Amino acid sequence: MIPWLETDSPFPDVAQALTSDAPGLLAAGADLSPQRLLMAYRNGIFPWFSEGQPILWWSTDPRMVLMTDRFRISDSLRKTLRKVEREMAAGGRWQVRFDSAFEQVMRACAAPRRDGPGTWISEDIIAGYTGLHQLGYAHSAELWLDGQLVGGAYGVSIGRMFYGESMFARVTDGSKIALAYLVRFLRQHGVQMIDCQQETGHLASLGAAPIPRAQFLAHLRNTIELPQITLWEPIAPLAADS
Repeated sequence: MIPWLETDSPFPDVAQALTSDAPGLLAAGADLSPQRLLMAYRNGIFPWFSEGQPILWWSTDPRMVLMTDRFRISDSLRKTLRKVEREMAAGGRWQVRFDSAFEQVMRACAAPRRDGPGTWISEDIIAGYTGLHQLGYAHSAELWLDGQLVGGAYGVSIGRMFYGESMFARVTDGSKIALAYLVRFLRQHGVQMIDCQQETGHLASLGAAPIPRAQFLAHLRNTIELPQITLWEPIAPLAADS
């Protein structure tokens, strides 16, 4: 049985998370205030639940992470990135921005997909993370084409740790382009690890891999107290190759 949290309840130790039935499930209840979300992320915990469920809090073991120096850029994506970089430099049709449309990115991530319904991103989730964005802890990477938002990703940044949340694409490789710019920026600023939370084949194809929760938490403790990144501006992911 997992504990029920009130608004003033602390989180239980992550070692109490379930190991069977719903592996990684730690607690239920509480709220999605920016303060509660920050407390969760600082302790290696994240919310994930479906419509009609209470708020569910997780700490999975193993933990899927993407080391920023292991991000995989395929040949086709590299070709597209070069095109985007050239057009951006020349003031062309493509643009990559950070934090210019955070809520819009979240809503795009929540929208129905071609292969199924929308994600678990509810209005309460949007409100909580928009609050984190206003406090400087949540950020979006955005791909724009002819002034239209066509791809993006968002997540939470604490110290020199980044927690990836969701991505979307309205054009081929739209989310991967936004992610490539984000990864390059984070790596430039000393962020070694992006938390991906749960293991998927798509994340693995980008270079992510599972690690033991204990290893993840050790890295967390060493990075969340470092200075916050304050200036978020895109860095061309292939600039170092030219």
